[in-house]
Amino acid sequence: MQRDTILSIDLPVASGRLEPYAVREPKRFAKPRRDFTRRAFAAVHVVADPLSAKEPWLEAAVDWDATLAFRRHLWSWGLGVAEAMDTAQRGMGLDWASSLELIRRTLADGAGEVASGAGTDHLPPGTHSIEAIIAAYEEQCGAIERLGGRIVLMASRALAASARSADDYARVYDRILSQVREPVIIHWLGEMFDPALEGYWGAKDYDAAMETCLAVLGRNAAKVDGIKISLLDKDKEIRMRRRLPAGVRMYTGDDFNFAELIEGDAQGHSDALLGIFDVIAPAASHALSALAEGDGAEYRAVLAPTVPLSRHLFRAPTRFYKTGVVFMAWLNGHQDHFVLVGGQQSARNILHLSELFRLADTAGLLADPGLACVRMKHLLAIHGCG
Repeated sequence: MQRDTILSIDLPVASGRLEPYAVREPKRFAKPRRDFTRRAFAAVHVVADPLSAKEPWLEAAVDWDATLAFRRHLWSWGLGVAEAMDTAQRGMGLDWASSLELIRRTLADGAGEVASGAGTDHLPPGTHSIEAIIAAYEEQCGAIERLGGRIVLMASRALAASARSADDYARVYDRILSQVREPVIIHWLGEMFDPALEGYWGAKDYDAAMETCLAVLGRNAAKVDGIKISLLDKDKEIRMRRRLPAGVRMYTGDDFNFAELIEGDAQGHSDALLGIFDVIAPAASHALSALAEGDGAEYRAVLAPTVPLSRHLFRAPTRFYKTGVVFMAWLNGHQDHFVLVGGQQSARNILHLSELFRLADTAGLLADPGLACVRMKHLLAIHGCG
């Protein structure tokens, strides 16, 4: 169906000029009609409290009510919540104490599926003994399990800094996996998301790192629900997916190629644990319902325009993608301000955000175009473009 032009807004372009942009009617997405045939988690952001007296570069101030309301929005679309992970600025403004409180509140809300990040980020920066890293993982895993939560075993900056060989990674993961109560999701986060994780699994070469990771999964398959890899390389993900032990899922973390990886091929598919699902939840839910009904054409038609949006949002420096995630939540009325934990609303320039506005409109994801235009005009005025 043709979408009508309903509004116009002047947006900056690379030449430094303002050019009119025609905003269209949003697309209408259906709430889940049946269970999905893919497991789907959104790695979800936190809403900052802009009126807190805490210094934003030093302490995390969270608006708990707005943060939980956004999780209910995701659950209403049939998505699970991946809590306290990098989309929530974990280790990038949100510390372990705040993360645990976030996990506690989300689990207590009880409105949908939750998997929560456990790591070692309460350790001070620098190198540590392998035993200290194991103890740090044990502390966080134990805290989440005491709350009744399931675990996403996050990559460890401390382990990346301290490991002398692949054997150190095996030692840590074997020990932790031997103790967890329920199967976990392991997260392999690439250096494009966090430069401190370069050379994870003890090798900068992907094939060598994959062998170490697969060996860990093979020894501990009964304690592993799946692995999420965030390397932004579909070929690497597919190669690893085809070698996973029986019963271990691949959760795509590829925000560049997620649509085709989730759809899959004759040899398998990926499930999803994605930061972009925070932004595109209505479209993702509609598409997954279509896929469950065998309507691949509708699945592709709905998700196709979200892929350029995601690639722009996650463009290098990828670690700043949280700015775009919160920008979209603000445009769509899920929060009253464009402020991030750590003051990271300044991490992307106004040209980047203007293009994100255009791409979101193209994907039909500006839920209330009038509100989105008013808020965008306020932001442009702050940047001297009003």
